[in-house]
Amino acid sequence: MRSPSVPRRTPRTHPNVRGFDRAAAIYERARPDYPVAAIRHLGRVLALGPGSTVVELGSGTGKFTRAIASLGAARIAVEPTAGMRRVFEQTVPDVPVLEGTAERIPLPDAFADAVVCAQAFHWFRPRPALREIRRVLRPGGSLGIIWNTRDESVRWSRGLTEIVEAHRGSVPVWREATGGRYRRVVLPRAFADPKVGFTPLSHRAFRNVQEGTPSTFVERTLSVSSIAVLPASGQRDVARAVRSLLATDPETRGRGRLRLPYRTDVYWCRRR
Repeated sequence: MRSPSVPRRTPRTHPNVRGFDRAAAIYERARPDYPVAAIRHLGRVLALGPGSTVVELGSGTGKFTRAIASLGAARIAVEPTAGMRRVFEQTVPDVPVLEGTAERIPLPDAFADAVVCAQAFHWFRPRPALREIRRVLRPGGSLGIIWNTRDESVRWSRGLTEIVEAHRGSVPVWREATGGRYRRVVLPRAFADPKVGFTPLSHRAFRNVQEGTPSTFVERTLSVSSIAVLPASGQRDVARAVRSLLATDPETRGRGRLRLPYRTDVYWCRRR
């Protein structure tokens, strides 16, 4: 499928997004996949299938793009960072990936049957993004948003969070901290405003799990944007802290393979 010809516009992103540009290869290796049940559910509620077109915003290296291939819809990806796009072009060569952002989608009006976003909506400026998403959607089209969130009832998962939080800075979060743990997804208030032109959000959660070696979870931490923008010495310090955590926590000590549970939150709504 050829990408449409549209005017080129310079993407505007949060400064820490450049961390994904640097860490694209690590991101591809170390980030968890998405549960099949969540993908099938999203396909049903968004009515995706052969003959429909879906646009993915913040597509990164194509992990979610590949996950939705089984739904049969034509896919177009939009990604602001060059490093992510380079990896995307290697991993999903049959899908066009365009330079752009959620606030400036390089596609015509009423182009798509659905817009999806995985692990990225918290980076968007909500109202401009929702206006632009609505512009690109056909009447009655749908928006789907998905996040993988580590299960913080697991002690070593909380330990990973503590390491990351020490370097968060101004990076936006999508989870609400309650009782020292991140639990509930925080959605922009704009969704509650009927003027944005979408129906109320629906939600369903799914279980997920990431398996890997201790090195997988070291890289998973290094793929976080606020870590990836650190100087090399700072990244080495973070990697040592994660290795120390995994070497000492009773649930991970001495184990060559680890399993970390996640919750996958799926949200969806329709264009009014």
